[in-house]
Amino acid sequence: MTYDVHIIGGGLAGSEAAWQLARRGLRVRLSEMRGGGDRSPAHHTDALAELVCSNSFRSDDDEKNAVGLLHHEMRQCQSLVMAAAARAQVPAGSALAVDRDVFSAEVEAALAALPTLDIVRERIDRLPEAGLTIVATGPLTAEALAASIAAATGADSLAFFDAIAPIVYHESIDMDVCWMASRWDKPSKLGGGIKDYINCPMTREEYIAFREGLLAGEKTTFKEWEANTPYFEGCMPIEVMAERGEDTLRFGPMKPVGLDNPRTGRWPYAVVQLRQDNKLGTLWNMVGFQTKLKHAEQVRLFRTIPGLQNAEFARLGGLHRNTFLNSPLLLDRQLRLKAAPHIRFAGQITGCEG
Repeated sequence: MTYDVHIIGGGLAGSEAAWQLARRGLRVRLSEMRGGGDRSPAHHTDALAELVCSNSFRSDDDEKNAVGLLHHEMRQCQSLVMAAAARAQVPAGSALAVDRDVFSAEVEAALAALPTLDIVRERIDRLPEAGLTIVATGPLTAEALAASIAAATGADSLAFFDAIAPIVYHESIDMDVCWMASRWDKPSKLGGGIKDYINCPMTREEYIAFREGLLAGEKTTFKEWEANTPYFEGCMPIEVMAERGEDTLRFGPMKPVGLDNPRTGRWPYAVVQLRQDNKLGTLWNMVGFQTKLKHAEQVRLFRTIPGLQNAEFARLGGLHRNTFLNSPLLLDRQLRLKAAPHIRFAGQITGCEG
């Protein structure tokens, strides 16, 4: 089979691009290295459109939020990502969150059914010298291809550290301490009540002790070449936020505003929120708790959170290095590589997150 377009990378952007082109009859080759013997340090499966970090697509309010408006516009374009998210949706207040496995399975099934799309499990090490190409390899682009991109652009990519939050088994959460509620009692997008988040309350003394534990806890050490890499401000490890001031976490992921504890009738001093991570409701994500703490330290410290004293973890937090292009310098208005216009870039590698 010959192809009209070659797409490199089967994440969200690559899968969406393949869907939009192939359903219009164009012949597309979608190359994905996972499943062909390779995998990035942060991926856990070989599934297309795997969600590596959060299972949330953020706000789904298309009237008051720019991200929600983007969701609306994607739906108008018959987006595969939005259709799969709708079928995989889990409660998350006014946000759009999904069951990771269901979401990936929906995307992969839809793409596999397209007759003009060929999904090939292979690693691409060099940018193609000819032919229309979309590079959607994300911030976890394999080393050889990243080197080929660097050679073609003649400029260093921008790099940031990104982090992953832990996931807790629901049965290990003490609901005699925690309670279910959304901030300001905002109604669930799925209907049927307003109790989409599990809330773990903290007193001032508990919060101060927890912050001190974050500051003192043993953390992952960086390699020499990583030492000067900055953090992505939108996904900051909690211990880095804790270093910025005593109240930084209370104005960030541990903000108690709008959360009435039914046992006291008042807002707690701080709160840890958990968001449902799968359809069955057996897995819950610690919202905003990205961390570079070592695994044993995470278990010890997170079990000091009220309600999580017996917590069992399906996944612990981690840190990975993301690489992004300096797109304003390297790409034109159609996201074509100025030095090689037959190549376009899409998704997070363009810097749309970092």
